[in-house]
Amino acid sequence: MATANIGFEEKLWSMADKLRGSMDAAEYKHVALGLLFLKYVSDAFEEKYEALKNEPYADPEDRDEYVAENIFWVPKEARWSHIKDNAKKPEIGQIIDNAMIAIEKENPSLKGVLPKDYARPALDKTRLGEVIDLFSFKVGDEESRSKDVLGRVYEYFLSKFASAEGKNGGEFYTPNSVVRLLVEMIQPFKGRVYDPCCGSGGMFVQSEKFVEEHQGRIGDIAVYGQESNPTTWKLCKMNLAIRGIDGNLGEHHADTFHNDLHKNLKADYILANPPFNISDWGGERLTEDTRWTYGVPPAGNANYAWIQHIVNKLAPSGVAGFVLANGSMSTSTTAEFEIRSKLVNADLVDCIVTLPGQLFYSTQIPVCLWFIAKNKAPKGLRDRRGEILFIDARKMGHMVDRTHRELSAEDIRKITDTYHAWRGQPEAGAYEDMKGFCKAAKLAEVQEHEYILTPGRYVGIEDVEEDSEPFEDKMARLTSELAEQFAKSRQLEDEIRKRLGGIGFEF
Repeated sequence: MATANIGFEEKLWSMADKLRGSMDAAEYKHVALGLLFLKYVSDAFEEKYEALKNEPYADPEDRDEYVAENIFWVPKEARWSHIKDNAKKPEIGQIIDNAMIAIEKENPSLKGVLPKDYARPALDKTRLGEVIDLFSFKVGDEESRSKDVLGRVYEYFLSKFASAEGKNGGEFYTPNSVVRLLVEMIQPFKGRVYDPCCGSGGMFVQSEKFVEEHQGRIGDIAVYGQESNPTTWKLCKMNLAIRGIDGNLGEHHADTFHNDLHKNLKADYILANPPFNISDWGGERLTEDTRWTYGVPPAGNANYAWIQHIVNKLAPSGVAGFVLANGSMSTSTTAEFEIRSKLVNADLVDCIVTLPGQLFYSTQIPVCLWFIAKNKAPKGLRDRRGEILFIDARKMGHMVDRTHRELSAEDIRKITDTYHAWRGQPEAGAYEDMKGFCKAAKLAEVQEHEYILTPGRYVGIEDVEEDSEPFEDKMARLTSELAEQFAKSRQLEDEIRKRLGGIGFEF
């Protein structure tokens, strides 16, 4: 994981996890991340406070001095020094709740976002005090912000929560390597970035990182998102706030299909990980929806509703990259086949990538990435009209633990370089089909395959190096090795019989 091994996350997690007690991970998530948020805003505030104390004519208690520099104004009762001084008191829970209320009151953008239930009896106050003592390191001062210390801890915690929550965890968390791959593929340099099911905001964070890493200006992208889960919506607001990302997530949580908060938005880039194969999305109430340009999606599965919502939100030269279950590439239900064939014939499908299984915490099913482009002949790049790029990345990735796989930086680079070379980006080099990995297929070939978009159909099987050892020699070598192994096996059998006999268990 790109965020691992910065020294203290594992220790912080194991200590903070003790606080959980009988709470489930979904509930505890907001307790732990709320404390992290409080420490962050307090660090940034206190650093500025100390600087102002040393400036002639400056007032460190002047709220405007902080707001002018995009630093949250933290009232006295919410500052970490005050919380730490009171960490061992039985009323520490109420003190933290009051701190959260005070910060929200002073910073309208956080209204209704911060958790305020630290005083509840179920939360062990002794352990809460111990966890507060643990937060001795800086996460919000200038040096920590430049190293993205909080971002890395936050990412680490989110992945741990996703793992602990299992199936439900995926509702708010997309693995870092998958998000990075999506972002590196579509390269959101400038314009409007939209995620219709934004979870905890990972797509936005990676988009901002991408711009920074490529010496762009953060102000050049505008972030729009929507999230239906109320607690996850708050989590996203917190995640963006700690990073100084000014995102429009709407005034409240809302269902994207039934209450589109960005009705008139046309986005330059769309990144999304919609919930897989949702059957109760209320499609029967939306049969006349104007978004269904290519056909009415089935009420029993939201996959093709997400695809059409995304297509509908794209600007004339917009590009979208999103995750879907593998079934979306080949489903033959009447409605989905009709929509897929129309999308292909309208030349909107740009690229399909199949990924290995076990990347997600929420599901073991393998997934794929769809890339949609409204303009496949952009100025200065290759004309890709009438063509779809297929990439089979199922063999990529490495196991990071017994159940989860991750894509490495090299894996991501190989996939993205292939796509960018096919698009005609000079720095990516020349594109070539590679057996077993990638193929640029004409629409006619896709039509012949009945609009099935599974890359394995097109890329073929990679060439296996020919074995130059003659058959007779190989058989002689293999039978000799086998005879050797049989002999060792008999020796082991005899040894086991002998030892068992020695303790009275002959057979």
